[in-house]
Amino acid sequence: MDNATSNRQQHGSDSALIARVDQIIDKHGSEPSSLIQVLLEIQSELRWLPRQALRRVGDRLRVPDSRIRHIATFYKAFSLVPKGRHEVHVCMGTACHVRGAARVLDKVKEMTGIGPGETDLALKFSLETVNCLGCCALGPVMEVDGKTHGKLSTAETVEVLSRYE
Repeated sequence: MDNATSNRQQHGSDSALIARVDQIIDKHGSEPSSLIQVLLEIQSELRWLPRQALRRVGDRLRVPDSRIRHIATFYKAFSLVPKGRHEVHVCMGTACHVRGAARVLDKVKEMTGIGPGETDLALKFSLETVNCLGCCALGPVMEVDGKTHGKLSTAETVEVLSRYE
């Protein structure tokens, strides 16, 4: 299944997507200076920035495609590919690393069938590694949908991930 097909299945037709993007743009006053806020809201709602949404933003805000692509690829908050319903971040910082983060990451990869930077075909999980989640005393740490899980063993990693449908 390609990204466009996946997006239509998740969010309805292209016209419904464009209508929602228009609502977001209108809410922010249709000003070029609102570009990042508009993209953040689209990202938050759709979990990625579809090509047709970016084109519409460019047309409505009168911002060149090159500027939009630059911003969408520069900031880690944005994704140009679909994200899973559950975003998994495994900390690979020094404190987590020495406490077994690699084993946690290996278990996540085994359970989900994906590696860092990937999303499974069912759009259930997206996996990222991060340099620090800011809770070094809890290492190794994994964050799922913003919820922190610390002092993880591989068995606890299995238990945590199995809670997410």
